[in-house]
Amino acid sequence: METIYCERTLNLSMSRKILALFLFLVPILSQAQGVLTGNIFDNINRSTSIEGATVKNLTSKALTLTDKNGHFAISAKVGDLVSFGMTGYQTDTVYLTKLFPKNIYLRVSVNALNTVNVTSTKISPFLDLKDPNAMPTRQVDYSKERGGLRLTLGYDKFKKQQAKIKELEEYEHFNEEINDNFTEEFVKDLLKIDSADLKSFMRLFRPTVAQVRAERPFNYAYYTATAYRAWLKIPVNQRNRPSLLKPINN
Repeated sequence: METIYCERTLNLSMSRKILALFLFLVPILSQAQGVLTGNIFDNINRSTSIEGATVKNLTSKALTLTDKNGHFAISAKVGDLVSFGMTGYQTDTVYLTKLFPKNIYLRVSVNALNTVNVTSTKISPFLDLKDPNAMPTRQVDYSKERGGLRLTLGYDKFKKQQAKIKELEEYEHFNEEINDNFTEEFVKDLLKIDSADLKSFMRLFRPTVAQVRAERPFNYAYYTATAYRAWLKIPVNQRNRPSLLKPINN
């Protein structure tokens, strides 16, 4: 009899422990895999709920819309990425660290603001639209007062400087391309020439920036082979003169 009583006591104690463990794990499990609830409001008028806003779980691809009160409920778990969006509002994205109810406040999208387009209209010449209370206006030339400058002249100078800088940068770009492609190794491998002939040919027929700029992409192999035919026609005693190619606009 005493043994049975002890067993019942032990079973009861074990049941209580299991129940306590279950009650302890329920919140954790619900946080790990459950439902995210909340409401979506306008960020400026925070008491104004947004109906029909899109709530999307980017991790599980689950999707739902807010009801007329701005309320939503969507399946989610800790670690999911959830976005909240609505036409005319900026989309807000939240990384879930807890599944507590959330209040989301969406900001109005700047691009959603209506732009008023004023079109030209023809006004009848018989209408007198002058304001009888208007004060006479005086035009002010700020270039003549308080040390003002005529900005147009300064801007034109700035544009010329920028154009010059761009031109120099472009020149350097093409010059580097030529240096990288028209090399002794490239010419020697293509034409099978060496030593003095190689240096003479490369000095006389190095491509100019103007040539490379005019033909994009520039065919270095075709150019080198064509130039070599011209080089062969030059008498040997004239092959040490300066380059035959005059650099134009480079």
